[in-house]
Amino acid sequence: MERPSAVSALEQQVKARPLPRHVGIIMDGNGRWAEIRGLPRLEGHREGSTSVREVARTARRVGLSALTLYAFSSQNWARPADEVAGLMELLRDFLESEYSEILDNGIRLNAIGEVDKLPRYVREPLERLRTDSAHNQGMVLTLALSYGGREEILHATREMAQAVARGELDPEQIGEKEMESRLWTHGLPQLDLVVRTSGEFRVSNFLLWQMAYAELYFADVQWPDFRAEAFLRCLAHYQQRERRFGLTSAQIQREETQRAKA
Repeated sequence: MERPSAVSALEQQVKARPLPRHVGIIMDGNGRWAEIRGLPRLEGHREGSTSVREVARTARRVGLSALTLYAFSSQNWARPADEVAGLMELLRDFLESEYSEILDNGIRLNAIGEVDKLPRYVREPLERLRTDSAHNQGMVLTLALSYGGREEILHATREMAQAVARGELDPEQIGEKEMESRLWTHGLPQLDLVVRTSGEFRVSNFLLWQMAYAELYFADVQWPDFRAEAFLRCLAHYQQRERRFGLTSAQIQREETQRAKA
Protein backbone atom coordinates (compact mmCIF):
# COMPACT_ATOMS: atom_id res chain seq x y z
CA MET A 1 0.00 0.00 0.00
CA GLU A 2 1.45 3.35 -1.02
CA ARG A 3 1.54 6.17 1.50
CA PRO A 4 -0.06 9.25 -0.06
CA SER A 5 2.03 11.77 1.91
CA ALA A 6 5.28 9.92 1.22
CA VAL A 7 4.46 9.61 -2.48
CA SER A 8 3.59 13.31 -2.68
CA ALA A 9 6.85 14.28 -0.98
CA LEU A 10 8.85 12.02 -3.28
CA GLU A 11 7.08 13.44 -6.30
CA GLN A 12 7.99 16.99 -5.30
CA GLN A 13 11.58 15.92 -4.74
CA VAL A 14 11.78 14.36 -8.20
CA LYS A 15 10.18 17.39 -9.87
CA ALA A 16 12.80 19.69 -8.31
CA ARG A 17 15.73 17.90 -10.00
CA PRO A 18 16.70 17.34 -13.65
CA LEU A 19 14.55 14.63 -15.20
CA PRO A 20 15.44 12.08 -17.84
CA ARG A 21 14.17 13.25 -21.19
CA HIS A 22 12.87 9.86 -22.22
CA VAL A 23 12.12 6.81 -20.08
CA GLY A 24 11.47 3.35 -21.48
CA ILE A 25 9.88 0.60 -19.38
CA ILE A 26 9.96 -3.15 -19.93
CA MET A 27 6.73 -4.10 -18.17
CA ASP A 28 7.50 -7.62 -16.99
CA GLY A 29 5.90 -10.00 -14.52
CA ASN A 30 2.17 -9.89 -15.24
CA GLY A 31 1.79 -13.61 -15.84
CA ARG A 32 3.87 -14.67 -12.85
CA TRP A 33 2.01 -12.21 -10.63
CA ALA A 34 -1.23 -13.98 -11.54
CA GLU A 35 0.17 -17.51 -11.27
CA ILE A 36 1.48 -16.88 -7.76
CA ARG A 37 -2.06 -15.93 -6.78
CA GLY A 38 -3.65 -18.89 -8.53
CA LEU A 39 -5.25 -16.66 -11.15
CA PRO A 40 -5.33 -16.93 -14.95
CA ARG A 41 -2.37 -15.14 -16.56
CA LEU A 42 -4.73 -12.68 -18.23
CA GLU A 43 -5.73 -11.36 -14.80
CA GLY A 44 -2.12 -10.33 -14.30
CA HIS A 45 -2.20 -8.41 -17.57
CA ARG A 46 -5.48 -6.82 -16.53
CA GLU A 47 -3.99 -5.68 -13.22
CA GLY A 48 -0.91 -4.52 -15.10
CA SER A 49 -3.06 -2.14 -17.14
CA THR A 50 -3.80 -0.30 -13.89
CA SER A 51 -0.07 0.16 -13.40
CA VAL A 52 0.15 1.55 -16.94
CA ARG A 53 -2.44 4.19 -16.11
CA GLU A 54 -0.82 5.15 -12.80
CA VAL A 55 2.72 5.31 -14.13
CA ALA A 56 1.66 7.34 -17.19
CA ARG A 57 -0.23 9.80 -14.99
CA THR A 58 2.75 10.13 -12.65
CA ALA A 59 5.12 10.67 -15.59
CA ARG A 60 2.89 13.45 -16.90
CA ARG A 61 2.61 15.13 -13.49
CA VAL A 62 6.36 15.28 -12.88
CA GLY A 63 6.94 16.63 -16.39
CA LEU A 64 8.58 13.84 -18.39
CA SER A 65 8.89 14.65 -22.08
CA ALA A 66 8.56 11.05 -23.29
CA LEU A 67 7.57 7.67 -21.86
CA THR A 68 7.80 4.49 -23.92
CA LEU A 69 6.12 1.30 -22.68
CA TYR A 70 7.05 -2.13 -24.03
CA ALA A 71 3.51 -3.43 -24.35
CA PHE A 72 3.83 -6.33 -26.81
CA SER A 73 6.99 -7.69 -28.40
CA SER A 74 7.53 -9.25 -31.80
CA GLN A 75 8.21 -12.51 -29.96
CA ASN A 76 4.97 -12.33 -27.92
CA TRP A 77 3.00 -13.50 -30.96
CA ALA A 78 4.34 -17.00 -30.16
CA ARG A 79 2.44 -17.12 -26.85
CA PRO A 80 -0.72 -19.25 -26.53
CA ALA A 81 -3.44 -17.96 -28.87
CA ASP A 82 -5.93 -17.32 -26.07
CA GLU A 83 -3.41 -15.20 -24.16
CA VAL A 84 -2.56 -13.18 -27.27
CA ALA A 85 -6.27 -12.62 -27.98
CA GLY A 86 -6.84 -11.52 -24.39
CA LEU A 87 -3.91 -9.09 -24.59
CA MET A 88 -5.28 -7.57 -27.78
CA GLU A 89 -8.68 -7.07 -26.15
CA LEU A 90 -7.07 -5.41 -23.13
CA LEU A 91 -5.11 -3.13 -25.45
CA ARG A 92 -8.27 -2.14 -27.31
CA ASP A 93 -10.04 -1.48 -24.00
CA PHE A 94 -7.14 0.68 -22.81
CA LEU A 95 -7.13 2.77 -25.98
CA GLU A 96 -10.87 3.33 -25.78
CA SER A 97 -11.08 3.99 -22.03
CA GLU A 98 -8.09 6.39 -21.97
CA TYR A 99 -9.10 8.36 -25.06
CA SER A 100 -10.58 11.34 -23.20
CA GLU A 101 -7.90 11.49 -20.51
CA ILE A 102 -5.10 11.47 -23.07
CA LEU A 103 -6.67 14.29 -25.05
CA ASP A 104 -7.72 16.30 -21.98
CA ASN A 105 -4.16 16.23 -20.61
CA GLY A 106 -2.42 17.22 -23.82
CA ILE A 107 -0.64 13.88 -24.22
CA ARG A 108 0.44 12.75 -27.66
CA LEU A 109 -0.01 9.03 -28.22
CA ASN A 110 2.59 7.35 -30.39
CA ALA A 111 3.17 3.73 -31.41
CA ILE A 112 6.27 1.94 -32.68
CA GLY A 113 6.69 -1.54 -34.08
CA GLU A 114 5.05 -3.58 -36.80
CA VAL A 115 1.62 -2.21 -35.95
CA ASP A 116 0.18 -3.47 -39.23
CA LYS A 117 0.28 -6.95 -37.67
CA LEU A 118 -2.21 -5.93 -34.98
CA PRO A 119 -5.85 -6.96 -35.47
CA ARG A 120 -8.10 -4.32 -37.00
CA TYR A 121 -10.12 -3.90 -33.80
CA VAL A 122 -6.89 -2.69 -32.16
CA ARG A 123 -5.47 -0.73 -35.09
CA GLU A 124 -8.60 1.38 -35.54
CA PRO A 125 -8.78 2.89 -32.01
CA LEU A 126 -4.98 3.17 -32.01
CA GLU A 127 -4.92 5.18 -35.23
CA ARG A 128 -7.86 7.30 -34.09
CA LEU A 129 -6.10 8.27 -30.89
CA ARG A 130 -2.78 8.85 -32.63
CA THR A 131 -4.48 11.14 -35.15
CA ASP A 132 -6.60 13.03 -32.64
CA SER A 133 -3.68 13.60 -30.26
CA ALA A 134 -1.07 14.38 -32.94
CA HIS A 135 -0.98 18.12 -32.22
CA ASN A 136 -0.83 17.82 -28.43
CA GLN A 137 2.23 19.45 -26.89
CA GLY A 138 2.51 17.51 -23.63
CA MET A 139 4.24 14.24 -22.88
CA VAL A 140 4.65 11.73 -25.70
CA LEU A 141 3.32 8.34 -24.58
CA THR A 142 4.66 5.66 -26.92
CA LEU A 143 3.38 2.11 -26.97
CA ALA A 144 5.84 -0.44 -28.37
CA LEU A 145 3.52 -2.91 -30.10
CA SER A 146 4.65 -5.94 -32.08
CA TYR A 147 8.03 -4.34 -31.46
CA GLY A 148 11.56 -5.69 -31.48
CA GLY A 149 14.85 -3.81 -31.37
CA ARG A 150 16.53 -6.11 -33.88
CA GLU A 151 13.50 -5.86 -36.16
CA GLU A 152 13.68 -2.07 -35.95
CA ILE A 153 17.37 -2.01 -36.88
CA LEU A 154 16.77 -4.39 -39.79
CA HIS A 155 13.90 -2.19 -40.99
CA ALA A 156 16.12 0.90 -40.92
CA THR A 157 18.97 -0.96 -42.65
CA ARG A 158 16.69 -2.13 -45.45
CA GLU A 159 15.46 1.42 -45.98
CA MET A 160 19.03 2.69 -46.27
CA ALA A 161 19.94 -0.12 -48.65
CA GLN A 162 16.97 0.77 -50.85
CA ALA A 163 17.99 4.44 -50.79
CA VAL A 164 21.51 3.46 -51.85
CA ALA A 165 20.10 1.30 -54.68
CA ARG A 166 18.05 4.26 -55.92
CA GLY A 167 21.12 6.47 -55.87
CA GLU A 168 19.65 8.69 -53.15
CA LEU A 169 22.21 7.82 -50.48
CA ASP A 170 25.99 7.52 -50.67
CA PRO A 171 27.18 4.50 -48.62
CA GLU A 172 30.27 6.48 -47.56
CA GLN A 173 28.03 9.10 -45.98
CA ILE A 174 26.01 6.71 -43.81
CA GLY A 175 26.32 7.55 -40.13
CA GLU A 176 24.27 7.68 -36.95
CA LYS A 177 22.06 10.47 -38.28
CA GLU A 178 21.06 8.44 -41.33
CA MET A 179 20.28 5.40 -39.19
CA GLU A 180 18.32 7.29 -36.54
CA SER A 181 16.18 9.08 -39.13
CA ARG A 182 14.86 5.68 -40.20
CA LEU A 183 14.26 4.20 -36.76
CA TRP A 184 10.68 3.97 -35.51
CA THR A 185 11.64 6.25 -32.62
CA HIS A 186 12.66 9.08 -34.95
CA GLY A 187 11.58 12.38 -33.42
CA LEU A 188 11.58 11.18 -29.82
CA PRO A 189 14.08 12.57 -27.30
CA GLN A 190 17.24 10.64 -26.52
CA LEU A 191 16.55 7.65 -24.30
CA ASP A 192 18.01 8.38 -20.85
CA LEU A 193 16.59 5.66 -18.61
CA VAL A 194 15.36 2.09 -19.13
CA VAL A 195 13.47 0.36 -16.32
CA ARG A 196 12.70 -3.35 -16.17
CA THR A 197 10.39 -4.81 -13.57
CA SER A 198 10.09 -8.34 -12.07
CA GLY A 199 13.73 -8.75 -11.05
CA GLU A 200 14.95 -10.01 -14.42
CA PHE A 201 18.31 -8.69 -15.66
CA ARG A 202 17.99 -8.51 -19.43
CA VAL A 203 16.75 -6.03 -22.03
CA SER A 204 14.68 -8.44 -24.14
CA ASN A 205 15.17 -6.85 -27.56
CA PHE A 206 13.92 -3.43 -26.39
CA LEU A 207 15.25 -0.20 -27.96
CA LEU A 208 18.66 -1.77 -28.61
CA TRP A 209 20.08 1.12 -30.63
CA GLN A 210 18.57 3.80 -28.43
CA MET A 211 19.83 2.48 -25.09
CA ALA A 212 23.52 2.74 -26.03
CA TYR A 213 24.10 5.32 -23.27
CA ALA A 214 20.89 4.96 -21.28
CA GLU A 215 20.96 4.29 -17.57
CA LEU A 216 19.47 0.91 -16.61
CA TYR A 217 17.34 0.24 -13.54
CA PHE A 218 16.12 -3.24 -12.60
CA ALA A 219 13.21 -3.18 -10.15
CA ASP A 220 12.57 -6.27 -8.04
CA VAL A 221 8.81 -5.93 -8.25
CA GLN A 222 6.38 -7.40 -10.75
CA TRP A 223 4.62 -4.97 -13.07
CA PRO A 224 1.13 -5.19 -11.49
CA ASP A 225 2.68 -3.99 -8.21
CA PHE A 226 4.73 -1.24 -9.86
CA ARG A 227 2.83 1.92 -9.09
CA ALA A 228 3.57 5.62 -8.54
CA GLU A 229 5.97 5.28 -5.63
CA ALA A 230 8.05 2.58 -7.32
CA PHE A 231 8.28 4.66 -10.49
CA LEU A 232 9.26 7.80 -8.59
CA ARG A 233 12.01 5.87 -6.82
CA CYS A 234 13.42 4.86 -10.21
CA LEU A 235 13.50 8.51 -11.26
CA ALA A 236 15.08 9.56 -7.96
CA HIS A 237 17.75 6.89 -8.34
CA TYR A 238 18.49 8.11 -11.88
CA GLN A 239 18.88 11.66 -10.58
CA GLN A 240 21.67 10.50 -8.25
CA ARG A 241 23.76 8.98 -11.04
CA GLU A 242 26.64 10.71 -12.79
CA ARG A 243 26.30 10.41 -16.54
CA ARG A 244 29.75 10.50 -18.14
CA PHE A 245 29.21 9.40 -21.78
CA GLY A 246 32.77 8.05 -21.96
CA LEU A 247 34.37 11.01 -20.15
CA THR A 248 35.95 11.03 -16.69
CA SER A 249 34.33 12.47 -13.57
CA ALA A 250 36.91 15.28 -13.57
CA GLN A 251 35.99 16.22 -17.15
CA ILE A 252 32.30 16.26 -16.30
CA GLN A 253 32.93 18.46 -13.28
CA ARG A 254 35.00 20.92 -15.33
CA GLU A 255 32.24 21.14 -17.95
CA GLU A 256 29.64 21.79 -15.26
CA THR A 257 31.84 24.50 -13.73
CA GLN A 258 32.32 26.17 -17.12
CA ARG A 259 28.56 26.08 -17.81
CA ALA A 260 27.88 27.65 -14.39
CA LYS A 261 30.29 30.49 -15.14
CA ALA A 262 28.95 31.12 -18.65
